[in-house]
Amino acid sequence: MIRLLGMISAILGSALGWWIGARIGFMTAFFLSILGTGAGLFYGTRFAREWLP
Repeated sequence: MIRLLGMISAILGSALGWWIGARIGFMTAFFLSILGTGAGLFYGTRFAREWLP
């Protein structure tokens, strides 16, 4: 369950980063997508470990 939530949150973080960065340019979208993936993975697994049994 921890890996599943990590994957889902990484996908959502990546999509959010791309959506925000696409307003500025392609490379900004790419960079923010990478940051969103990392942040989503970190906070998604952290949430899963703290709140799920």
